[in-house]
Amino acid sequence: MQHDKIVVGLDIGTTKICALVGRKNEFGKLEILGLGKAVSEGVVRGIVSNIDKTVDAIKKAIKQAEEQSGINIGVVNVGIAGQHIKSLQHNGSITRASAETEITQADVERLTSDMYRLVTPPGSQIIHVMPQDYKVDYEEGILDPVGMSGVRLEGNFHIITAQSTAINNVYKCVTKAGLEIDNLILEPLASSMSVLSDEEKEAGVALVDIGGGTTDLAIFKDGIIRHAAVLPFGGNIITTDIKQGCQVMQNQAEQLKVKFGKAIAEEASEYEIVSIPGLRDRAPKEISLKNLAYIIEARMEEIVELVYAEIQRLGFQDKLAAGIVMTGGGSQLQNLVQLAEYVTGLDTRIGYPNEHLGKSKIEAVKSPMYATTVGLVLAGYRSLDDRLAQRGYEEPEQEQNYYVPTPEARPAVAAQTPGTPAAPAAEKAAKKPGAGDFFQRILNRTKDLLINDFDDKQY
Repeated sequence: MQHDKIVVGLDIGTTKICALVGRKNEFGKLEILGLGKAVSEGVVRGIVSNIDKTVDAIKKAIKQAEEQSGINIGVVNVGIAGQHIKSLQHNGSITRASAETEITQADVERLTSDMYRLVTPPGSQIIHVMPQDYKVDYEEGILDPVGMSGVRLEGNFHIITAQSTAINNVYKCVTKAGLEIDNLILEPLASSMSVLSDEEKEAGVALVDIGGGTTDLAIFKDGIIRHAAVLPFGGNIITTDIKQGCQVMQNQAEQLKVKFGKAIAEEASEYEIVSIPGLRDRAPKEISLKNLAYIIEARMEEIVELVYAEIQRLGFQDKLAAGIVMTGGGSQLQNLVQLAEYVTGLDTRIGYPNEHLGKSKIEAVKSPMYATTVGLVLAGYRSLDDRLAQRGYEEPEQEQNYYVPTPEARPAVAAQTPGTPAAPAAEKAAKKPGAGDFFQRILNRTKDLLINDFDDKQY
C-alpha cells in the first residue's frame, strides 16, 4: 500500500547534509517522521571534495533521523548538483511493426531508453531523460502519444548529464555510510516537486533554489521541464564578501547576514549599527547595517542577473507567466523578492515546501531550506514526468535513471540472510508505534520474500 511505504531523502549540500524520513498519510499528504542534519564540511559548491568528512556527516544525519523516526534506514533518494550539470536537447525515433495497433507505454519507454544509449562527452553520463513532445507519423506537437496509431514514433528529449566522477563520489559516500541509493535525482528537479504547483508549471515558471554553494535553476512550461542548470554561486559567497568587507570572522559574517542582512541597501537604516565583540582584548567592532546591505545587494544582484541571463539565453523571458519561485536557504534573505522583481521584471514569490506536507511534529521542514530534501522524499511517490501519473501508470524501477555501480562496488543487500541486520531492522521497525501492520506482514512471509522485499522497498 502506498501510504505504508516509507521513503528517505538525503540532500548532500554545501552547508548541510540533511536526511528526511517520510510516508504518505491516508489523505495522500506527506508525513515527516524524522529529520536529521549535520554540518557539511566535505562538499564544495555541490561537489564532494572530501569523502571521509562527507561520510561522517551522512552517518550523523542518518543517525539523528533514525532516532527521531524509530526506523532503520537502508535505502535513500539522493540529490546531485554542481556546475558540471549540463542540459541538452536531442531527438530520437523508433519504427513500429504495424500502423493498426495503438502506441503503448512500452513503445514510449523503448524510445526513452534509447536516449540513455546516447554517446555523451568523455567523463560524463546521463542522469535524466525528460520527454518534451512527440511526433507520430510526422504529426507534430503531441504531448502524450499513448493510444494513437502510427508506424513512426519520434520524440524530442531534454537530457541532463553529470560528471561521472561526481556521481561516483556521491555513490561512494552513501555506500561507505552503509546505505544504498535508490534514485539519484537532480536537485532543482527535486525542489520543483515540493514547491511548484501544477498551474505554475503549466503557465511557465523558473524555479531558483539558492543553496550554500550553488544556485539551481529549473524552467517549466506547459507542465514540462524545459531546462535545468546549476550556477556555482550561493549564500556562502555572500558570507565571504561580508567577512572581507567588514573584516570579521566567518561565523560572525554568517550571523550578520542571517540576522541583519537585507538584499536592498535602501531598506537598511543609516543609523543602525551592530557591535561585534573584538578579538582578545581588542575593542568591539561597529558595523553599519547600511554598509552590510550594500555588500549583500551587490552580490545578490549579481546572482539574480546570472539566473536571468540564463533565462534570456534560452528565450524564456517572455514565456514565464508565473514568473520566478525562489527557494533554498538563501531565499530567506530580507527584501530578496523585491530585488529579483526589480532586476528581472518578473513576478517573484518564495517557495515553501508545505503544499504536499501533512500535519507534522517537525515544523522546521516547512522552511525553504528543506525544499530539496522534501522533494527527494516526494520523488519516491511521484514520477518526475507528470504525464505518467495522469494516465495512472506506475513507473517501473529504471536502473538507467541513476548510477549503477559495478557488482563489487554494490552493498551486498541481496545476499543478506534473516540473521544479518536486515531482519532485526524489520523487527525493530515493526515494534515501533505507528509503523502499522505493514512490517508485521513482511515478517510473516518466507525468508526469500523477506530478502526480496527489503531489496525492493524504499526503506
